[in-house]
Amino acid sequence: MAGIVDLDGVAAGFADSVPEAQAVFRGVLDAMARPGRVVDLGDVPVPPEPLIPGAAAICLALVDFETALWLDGTASASAAAVSHLRFHCGCPIAATPDEARFAIVADAASMPALASFDLGSDGYPDLSTTVIVQVDALDEGRGRRLSGPGIDGHARLKVTGLPDRFWHELRLNNACFPRGVDVILCAGTRVAALPRTTLVED
Repeated sequence: MAGIVDLDGVAAGFADSVPEAQAVFRGVLDAMARPGRVVDLGDVPVPPEPLIPGAAAICLALVDFETALWLDGTASASAAAVSHLRFHCGCPIAATPDEARFAIVADAASMPALASFDLGSDGYPDLSTTVIVQVDALDEGRGRRLSGPGIDGHARLKVTGLPDRFWHELRLNNACFPRGVDVILCAGTRVAALPRTTLVED
């Protein structure tokens, strides 16, 4: 994935970069502060496939030339998707999941184990990977029971398009606290966050 960015056909990014990036950033912060809440990022650019709008917009808002980004096999196989992210974010592409500060999983069914990403260290837990996972649908108020910081009592979130093993891995991730990855789920322009502090039950 190294090399010159092919600008031919690169999809448009934010039309007004500062306020649009700030709006996406606020949406992600809202989702992270209230795990299980589904937040719509609104009118964001349409990226090349297999990227979906929410996942790409998060990268455009949060990833830059100092932020290594890992792409799964489905995303990295698309020259248009790689060029889109390289051009708009200026980011280096990580060769392996554990080298990345951010990661995009375009095909959740074949996603690597959460433990294969950088979990950070006890001294620097903030240096762990934020894993952006594209899913089919998000439904607030139903599904898995969530508890932890930012949740009043408990919340429920139904996610369509995740492998069953993901939920077991998320419990193991929670047990690593303060280490561990933070997960952002994206369906279209809608996002929900499962930070490492969130405990999930069936």
